[in-house]
Amino acid sequence: MNDRSFETLAIHAGQEPDPVTGAVVPPIYQVSTYQQDAIGSLRGGYEYSRSANPSRTALEECLAALEGGRRGLAFASGLAAEDAVLRTLCGPGSHVVIPNDAYGGTYRLFAKVYERWGVSFSPVPLADPAAVRAAIRPETALVWLETPTNPLLGIADIEAMAGIAHEAGALLVVDNTFASPYLQQPLALGADVVLHSTTKYLGGHSDVVGGAVVTASDELGGRLAYHQNAMGAVAGPFDSWLTLRGIKTLAVRMDRHGANAARVVELLTRHPKVTGVLYPGLPDHPGHETAAKQMRGFGGMVSFRMASEEAAVAVCEATELFILGESLGGVESLIEHPARMTHASAAGSPLEVPADLVRLSVGIEECGDLLADLEQALEKA
Repeated sequence: MNDRSFETLAIHAGQEPDPVTGAVVPPIYQVSTYQQDAIGSLRGGYEYSRSANPSRTALEECLAALEGGRRGLAFASGLAAEDAVLRTLCGPGSHVVIPNDAYGGTYRLFAKVYERWGVSFSPVPLADPAAVRAAIRPETALVWLETPTNPLLGIADIEAMAGIAHEAGALLVVDNTFASPYLQQPLALGADVVLHSTTKYLGGHSDVVGGAVVTASDELGGRLAYHQNAMGAVAGPFDSWLTLRGIKTLAVRMDRHGANAARVVELLTRHPKVTGVLYPGLPDHPGHETAAKQMRGFGGMVSFRMASEEAAVAVCEATELFILGESLGGVESLIEHPARMTHASAAGSPLEVPADLVRLSVGIEECGDLLADLEQALEKA
C-alpha cells in the first residue's frame, strides 16, 4: 500500500475494515489480556496489551507508512517517546548534540534527568553545519534536530545533518512535530529516527496526548520496540483510536493551517507594534530556502516579537479567539508566551527564549475572524 498517496495512506494504512463485522473503522480493543490457543501459541501475536494491542498496531502501521519508515511505535506522550529513544540509543558517557532553541521539555529531559545519569549534551545552532561538526565528540551518539524549532522556527538542513552525523558514527534523530509527516519526511532525507508528539498535528483536536517514533531500519525498530515493552509507556487503545481518527484529516487540516498562517504573517509583518516575525515562509527568513527544499509547505506555527515583555504578555491576554494555552496543532488557534509557559524550564540556560516573544498555533477557523482578533489584541498591547 505504501505506493499510494499520502492522503490515501492517512485514511487506509493499518486500517482495513474489521474482518468480523466489516466495520470500516477499526474497533477500540479496550482489553488488557488475550486468550492463548496453547501455551506460547499466541493468536495474532497478542498476549498482553502493554506488549501489543490491535488498536495500537493500527496506529503504528499508519505512522510508519506516513513517514516512509520500517517500524512505527506509539507512546503515551511525546516525552515518553523521547525517553525511549534516549534510553535505547544512549548510555552513561554518551553525548548528544541538540538545538540551541529546542522545546523546553526536551531541554528539561536532558538537563534535569539524563545529565544525572551520565549523558551529556551540547546546545548548538543546527542551521550552522560548522558548529555542529565542532560540537561532535568521539562519544557523540546522536544529533538531535527540531526543524522547524520550537519556538523560534529555526530550520536545519536534514540531509546535510544526516551526512555530518553519519560521518561521525552518530545517528540523526528528527523531531518532526511542527511540520508533521504531511509537510516533511525526514527519513527520506537520511534521518535514522523520527519523533512526534502526536498530541499536536497528528491528533489535531486537542483531545488526546501521545507520542510516536518511526525508524528507518528494522534493526533500530526492534531495539526500540524492546524498550517500549520493557518500560511500558505505551499509547492506550482509546488514545490510539483517537489519534488515528485525527490522522485521517491531517492533509486537509495542514493545508488550512498553512494558508491561515500565511495570512496571519502578512498582518504581523506590516503591524507597527510587531518588531519581528519568525516564519520560514518569509523570503528573508534565514532558513527559507532550506525549508522550501525539504518541506511541502511552511506550516501553521508563527512566532513574533513585541517591543517588550509587557507588550508580549498583553497581546497574549487580550485575544478572544486565540486561546491562551500551551500545546499546539489543534483545530483551534492558540497563543502563548513561551518564556513564562512552554519554555519556562529553559530560563537561565543557553536555551532561554526572548521575553518579548509570542508564539501562535494558527488553527483552521475562518481566517478573517482570526485576523480581526489579532488586530484588536495588538491595539490593546
